[in-house]
Amino acid sequence: MIFKTTPAPRRRLRRVRTTTALRPLRHRLDPARVEEVPFRAADGVRLGLTRVDPGESGRPAVLLLHGHTASADMFLLPETRNLVDSLLDDGYEPWLLDWRGSCRLPYNETGQRYTYDDVALYDIPAAVSHIRERIGDRPLFVVAHCIGSLTLSLSMTAGLVPGLAGVVSQGVFLTPKLAGRTSLRMSVAGELLKSRIDHIPVDFRKVGLWSKYTPLFALASRRATCPDPTCQMLHNSAWGSGASLFVHENLSDATHDRLAELLGPAPLWILPHLRRIELARSVVRWHETDGRYRSLPRNALDTAARIDTPVLLLAGSENGLWLDSQKLCHEVLAHRQPQLDVRYTEIPGYGHLDTFLGRGAALDVFGHILDFLAERR
Repeated sequence: MIFKTTPAPRRRLRRVRTTTALRPLRHRLDPARVEEVPFRAADGVRLGLTRVDPGESGRPAVLLLHGHTASADMFLLPETRNLVDSLLDDGYEPWLLDWRGSCRLPYNETGQRYTYDDVALYDIPAAVSHIRERIGDRPLFVVAHCIGSLTLSLSMTAGLVPGLAGVVSQGVFLTPKLAGRTSLRMSVAGELLKSRIDHIPVDFRKVGLWSKYTPLFALASRRATCPDPTCQMLHNSAWGSGASLFVHENLSDATHDRLAELLGPAPLWILPHLRRIELARSVVRWHETDGRYRSLPRNALDTAARIDTPVLLLAGSENGLWLDSQKLCHEVLAHRQPQLDVRYTEIPGYGHLDTFLGRGAALDVFGHILDFLAERR
């Protein structure tokens, strides 16, 4: 008897973005008002720079910097009153930078590796320079979140972005401070997983049930109150670190359903630099021998006197990732650099990401930002 065998179906390969084409922004603005500026950093890496046309000239400009694995989308949520809406209504011209850690770009998952030195040396100064070429002598402010703020502090203390009209730093600035268990998990996970994976995804639908990432999602689901795997990975675990990125009830249902779009995979190869920064309780340079990075200070706190602009340190009282880093930063700078114009504001009932993504952020958070900018415009 002859048995016929049916060949096993071929596994469909998961499609991964390998080009540097930017994923489209989601917003409710008139598309004609949103200008995507062709833009590359000084080392040739393609980034994203977006200008929102306010409809009139002469306005002060505000550069918005997202956190690592987020993107400019976090400032443009169409489902709520977002920061760009507030800036436009208050008389500003918003600019949004998607630096190389943006989930609108493929670098975290498939692109070339980088450190935060690259962001501080190449991405932010190039964006500031380009904006200044466009706006002339108008004031330029910066509102920065999380790692966008941390790398900005390195650029500022290196003297690479002088003359800013003011800076709002959300979450963390010069003195990063993580919980002990978060720091430990980062160290252990980095060593145990680096030979098997190079990034931690957040969208379970893309990786599927039978994948090498399944144990990570299972670990993130322990004691979780939300059934959504992406929320578990971010709110209950912060990519496996055991931290929390937001206060759950502060998000609208629409924003909650978009978490996998708003935040992307976290690359494990960035952990050594992040661990060095956290252990130093300061923003420190990664590259010690490469002459290209010599303009960056070895320790940003040692050159904090080069900060030449007022700074507002902003943080949620329930920040489950960076804890009281901003309060610590204010205390350290008040002691070491009392001549600097640095103030600290804590937002009751808010965590980390929800200071921008929260449904009530326009009422509870953005007013502090706008008041600070208005004093200096």
